[in-house]
Amino acid sequence: MSNLPSELYRIGYALTSKKEQTFILPSLLSHAPQKGIVLTKVDPNKPLIQQVPFDCIIHKLYGSDWKQNLQDFTSQNPSIPIIDSPDYIEVLQNRISMLETVSKLKITNSGVPKQIAITEVTDMENLKLTFPLIAKPLDADGSETSHKLHLIFDNEGLKNLTAPFVLQEFVNHGGVVFKVYVAGKYFRCVKRKSLPDISEEKLVNLKGSLPFSQVSNLTAAGGGGGEGCDFEKTEMPPESLVEELVKGLREELRLNLFNFDVIRDGRNKDNYLVIDINYFPGYAKMPDFESVITDFLLDVVRKEQISGED
Repeated sequence: MSNLPSELYRIGYALTSKKEQTFILPSLLSHAPQKGIVLTKVDPNKPLIQQVPFDCIIHKLYGSDWKQNLQDFTSQNPSIPIIDSPDYIEVLQNRISMLETVSKLKITNSGVPKQIAITEVTDMENLKLTFPLIAKPLDADGSETSHKLHLIFDNEGLKNLTAPFVLQEFVNHGGVVFKVYVAGKYFRCVKRKSLPDISEEKLVNLKGSLPFSQVSNLTAAGGGGGEGCDFEKTEMPPESLVEELVKGLREELRLNLFNFDVIRDGRNKDNYLVIDINYFPGYAKMPDFESVITDFLLDVVRKEQISGED
């Protein structure tokens, strides 16, 4: 322990047990103290003001009681950063409002797929959307139901959906999605396998709907599983575009910890579409996540320390 920095910053974390298991990993707990960061578990059921001292609090919990707990803490400790404000996080809990932030940026060669919110199943006349569609629950609150997505091939496939939900046009994208992880000024872009392209010829044979968990069955159904996808050779998006999106979204959302999914538009190879934004994602899937998270937290507490000395 003698090798630890002389000054240690205590970071309180309040996470669901599932998020804690995937984020507070031994590798992070080992790396962070070497840089002066000590991660301390918070009991969200007790007042935060009884659990001080903290130099910063990070969290991914929802609900009015937790929000009030944070407000009470901030009223007495206005100089201690909360990462991030529940009010700002709420924008990402709705699949329409999350992507509206991308549209506001007006960044060249970027945008979002065409989509609409359906609040009543009677709203589904004259959708003005082109099949296939992706149906997503309107709420993106991290619950199990919020991850239940379906691929819709025709009007028949719309009949069993439960409102409210979002319908988003499916765009062929070479079977690859780019995930951009953001932690303050730091970001990493990685590529992952995604839904296969669906040609118009094969769309004729696809009926109804298919849960995302069964999309791998598309090959057997004649849907083209992986058609046109050469994952290893797929080029990453231009770094300048990723950097512009990161900067723009960080400022527009006023959030520090998030990631967004980007696809290359199969109709225009120079165009990229943001299809999803998540708060406090699975950072352990990001290269060198221990260093990125630790450096980010150091930036937060040191910035606060400097402003406090002014």
